[in-house]
Amino acid sequence: MKLKVCGMKYLNNMEAVAKLRPDFLGFIFYDKSSRYFNGDIPYLPEAIKKVGVFVNEDLETLQSIIKEQKLDVVQLHGQESPEYCSQLENAEIIKVFSIKDTFNFSVLLPYEEVCDYYLFDTKGKLPGGNGYTFNWDVLKDYPSTKPFFLSGGIGLKEVEKLKDFIDSPASKYCYSLDVNSKFEINPGVKNINELEKFKYELQH
Repeated sequence: MKLKVCGMKYLNNMEAVAKLRPDFLGFIFYDKSSRYFNGDIPYLPEAIKKVGVFVNEDLETLQSIIKEQKLDVVQLHGQESPEYCSQLENAEIIKVFSIKDTFNFSVLLPYEEVCDYYLFDTKGKLPGGNGYTFNWDVLKDYPSTKPFFLSGGIGLKEVEKLKDFIDSPASKYCYSLDVNSKFEINPGVKNINELEKFKYELQH
């Protein structure tokens, strides 16, 4: 299971997280977020993919940010259409869908040919995980073979629940875990010790 750490904001903290070798680091290019990233992404080890997180961004602006920041992946959290996704170039695409207790998987169908991954997080007031988990049992009915990211309220307290999920058929196409607020000291500042412990406990 791969790991994505999202909401990176400050250089020193970013370097410390990068030393833990997550598979993805996420940078939020949405100015209404408390984790809004306004700067240049520094050099990162090649093994770490840079993910830019966007919400209903103008397509031309998004393309220029991909180029300027040398993004590997874009994560789309808004109401971006399949047509919008099909016009994006030079980066892999994660399309986000929010779940609470139920989900109509038919909404995925128009995106099957235009996205590389899906991300499922918790439905709430904000375009993001909102800090608590959704009912992962919903994913038993996942009809696609497209790899997906599991997000929303994942922290140290969820390790045992995660292990059960990983051992279940519902996780068959779960490609990566996506963590953020449950590992923060302040918005954008990650607790390195807790992230390290999380990685260790998942693997043992």
